[in-house]
Amino acid sequence: MRTAGHSQEEVRLGGTLVSRWIALSLLLVASASGAEPGPIRLYDLTYTLDIDAEKPDQVQMAWDHCHAVAALQGLVNRHEPVLYIRFAHSRYRNRNIDHFWLEKLSEPGGWLHGRPIRRIETLADLIAQFRSHIRGLVVYDPNVAATSNVASTVAGVEDLLPVRYDRSEGSLYRLLVEGERSLPVRRWLVGPDGASLFTGAGRIPGTDLPSTGSAKCDAYLWMKHNYLDAGRCDGAYGAYYLDQYWLKKPRNAALNHHCLTNHDFFVARKAFFFDLGVWADETPVDDPDQELGTDLETLKALLLSAYHHGGKENMIHIGGFVPWAHKYTTHGDAGGRHDPVPTEWEYGRVISAYNGFMDADAISYGAMANASFFMHFPMRPEYTQKWVTRQELAERGYLDADGQVQFDGREFLIFYVGDYDCAAWLYQRTMDIWDDPARGQVPMMWCISPVLDRRAPMAMDYMRRTATPNDYFASADNGAGYCEPGMLQEPRGVSGLPCGLDAWARHCKTFYDRWGLSVTGFIIYAHGPELNEAGLDCYASFSGNGIVPSGGPASLLHKGMPVLRFDHDVNEGDPADAARHVVQRIAQRRTEGHPPFHWFRNILKTPTWYVRTYDAIQQINPKIELLDAPTFFELYRIHLESQGPSSP
Repeated sequence: MRTAGHSQEEVRLGGTLVSRWIALSLLLVASASGAEPGPIRLYDLTYTLDIDAEKPDQVQMAWDHCHAVAALQGLVNRHEPVLYIRFAHSRYRNRNIDHFWLEKLSEPGGWLHGRPIRRIETLADLIAQFRSHIRGLVVYDPNVAATSNVASTVAGVEDLLPVRYDRSEGSLYRLLVEGERSLPVRRWLVGPDGASLFTGAGRIPGTDLPSTGSAKCDAYLWMKHNYLDAGRCDGAYGAYYLDQYWLKKPRNAALNHHCLTNHDFFVARKAFFFDLGVWADETPVDDPDQELGTDLETLKALLLSAYHHGGKENMIHIGGFVPWAHKYTTHGDAGGRHDPVPTEWEYGRVISAYNGFMDADAISYGAMANASFFMHFPMRPEYTQKWVTRQELAERGYLDADGQVQFDGREFLIFYVGDYDCAAWLYQRTMDIWDDPARGQVPMMWCISPVLDRRAPMAMDYMRRTATPNDYFASADNGAGYCEPGMLQEPRGVSGLPCGLDAWARHCKTFYDRWGLSVTGFIIYAHGPELNEAGLDCYASFSGNGIVPSGGPASLLHKGMPVLRFDHDVNEGDPADAARHVVQRIAQRRTEGHPPFHWFRNILKTPTWYVRTYDAIQQINPKIELLDAPTFFELYRIHLESQGPSSP
């Protein structure tokens, strides 16, 4: 195991053992000139992944260091990109993901080309380097897990480092509170003697508010009172990340899935952090003695305050996801009564009622570092895409002399290339999915939420710069963020707030216009209602070339916007199995009376998989034709126009 004083990582390249990071640093330093920006400061956190998860002291070290470093990074990078972290490893390539992006951005002509890198070796040196960005510490309670998230909120608002109370030898608390380089404690979320402030009894500390009976929920309501209600947080940003309960079960998911490194962006944005259950009919595993529904009511209180402090006008961008491997669900020992997917849907229903949407850093690839650095990436003002004309369709043989679709026995197919509704998945999987050498051989509709440009703009720009003519982009679920749009419609369940469709339309149109989008590849209704007339009008205002909702009519033309109800997920690993699924389902759809336009959803499949799957489909039925998105949706629109009156 390596600790804060770890040595240089060495890797083997072409049979020669070299330090890639030293080589890259020297190259950049050599090419730098006096006119270049200041150096990037690099800190390697990978030592926190080299721990023995059976040893509590090592698990605690990993948590404490990642938490403090992520918050520090958010403070340092709030106004300019200075501090870069090396953390996550690819599960599919023998590469560090953060190294991959630093190399890409440092290529000739790139954003960081010629900028020198200075490596910082120890956590103590890192904090000393950026002491001017830190006002002091916020110390939180190891016995009230929620206080770790409260500490992240306080850190962003008050420019503090979050530190877990732990007086054991070698702890971060001992270093920063009692050591030679100690910092002032500006905010105690635990008594200086280690006694809990939040006890679930009496009144919530420092307020006239009665306790909820839950120390967990009292801590969040204290945060709400002092930061959200007071307008000190930006209510347009929230962060749903696992609290220090992770320390009990670090191996329930990938070791990096504490997602502490994701905090940096939200600290920089002065977001509010939380980790609360969404079910009214059960008590959560981490707080089993609370009154039924207390977690949910606390979450609703936070969201309502956020709505009134930024979310009403701007929507509420909420990073993170239900920690379903650890809490709130039936998965493993997570202790809940509801399955993970319905819990996701219920969470979506609740936050959408307050104008919230997910940037859903879900388990498997949920960890992300450096978003506070990447958020400064200089995007183009707009990224355009060309739509097909009817003349072009006619010239390609898709329309007859009367302008009608010329099927000739063909079945038209499109794949929803997903799921890219969170920045973390895009950041982690670009190197092995987008960079697959088979990309460009068949048409692919890449469905990427455009709001991911807030945290992963470099990935979205890279994809656009390197796209082939067969790569076309649409939006992922459910637009510029994963929101249940039916919950924006009046009457609004859960919240009873006024209609949120106008705010959603403004929000989405900004991102769709920037990225040249006009198709929403999938809309998940889940536990919310289907789109009504007003909801369809909302989508027609920014997604006029098509939507694919999970419910409602199988086929519809709404004021010129083609609507195709979703169909099967096709996620078989073997392309031959996937091909049989597609062919059989297309045949079944035709017997059910559906038109010869077919949509299937796939999750994190490589271009090689699509090429092999389509080859296998063609071998079974050569009349099935995979189309690019503009051709598919324009032909579908023309077909619907020929079928009679559309939705007025």
